[in-house]
Amino acid sequence: MNLNALGYVGIRTKNLDDWAEYGTRFLGMQLVDKSRGTLALRMDDRKQRVIVHTDADEGPSFYGWEVADAVALDALAAHLEKSGVKIARGSRALADERRVKDLIVFSDPIGNRLEAVHGAETASEPFKPGRSISGFRTGPLGMGHAVLTAERLDDVVPFYTEILNFKPTDHILKPFKAYFFHINARHHSLAFIDTGKNGIHHMMFEVCYLDDVGQAYDLALRKPEMIASTFGRHVNDHVTSFYSYSPSKFMVEYGWGGRSIDTANWTPHERTEGPSLWGHDRMWLKPEGREDARNLRAKVAAAGGREPVNVMDGNYLRAADVCPWWNANVPARKTG
Repeated sequence: MNLNALGYVGIRTKNLDDWAEYGTRFLGMQLVDKSRGTLALRMDDRKQRVIVHTDADEGPSFYGWEVADAVALDALAAHLEKSGVKIARGSRALADERRVKDLIVFSDPIGNRLEAVHGAETASEPFKPGRSISGFRTGPLGMGHAVLTAERLDDVVPFYTEILNFKPTDHILKPFKAYFFHINARHHSLAFIDTGKNGIHHMMFEVCYLDDVGQAYDLALRKPEMIASTFGRHVNDHVTSFYSYSPSKFMVEYGWGGRSIDTANWTPHERTEGPSLWGHDRMWLKPEGREDARNLRAKVAAAGGREPVNVMDGNYLRAADVCPWWNANVPARKTG
């Protein structure tokens, strides 16, 4: 009955055309359907991953979490009802709209609409990005991650860990409190930040080449007001990324190089270095918070903090040996 991955998201917007432009020409997704009030975006072989609809409000409207099959969906429904969570079976029309075989609908304790689904439809035509990018890293890892905010973390985190079986990965306490959770080998598919307000902080989409991120950053530099956090690299999931403001006012992290964790042997822990190895100057923080974050990064740099990059077959070339000191001192060189 475990959730396997973040399958899709729904987003409310006041301007559908802005989302069509942002989703395709900036993020590189493929526009596959657009009507007067909705649009759908592809990221991979799935028929859709992002569903945007017009609304008087802005922000996410639902999160679609995948389970393995119909048996797992029924088991999850029974488990939720036994745990006192009110659920509704999705109609055939809603399943068709979401491009899945079946789904159930329920809410977390702070009002986020959740949909558990199985049997997501795949497209027969190849993915065609909205701008020239290598593609998105999805598959068993899901479409990325969602970082939500909460007025009181104790009101919502136990629901995800004790009922939905999300596993803690790690957490930070400075310059803000953030708690990260996994359901597959992606370092986190969900996180919560303690902000004193229920909502969303950001969503993350991961591409297959670092150059895709750099080129998107160049596009953002033409409209610097859309940059919410500068180019940088995270301590815990190793993602190199930047953040932009979406047309729905929440942030989108656009990144590369996320680590895969060994879920069977993972031990949750606190990361005391702060959130980033370098960069990620956070425009959304208050001045004192930004200064605290800069001081944390300075300490990481002084201590020589660094992590290997996480690559996959096809997106890297091995550099020729050019440094005798490196060859003599790096353990991988000595033993390999």
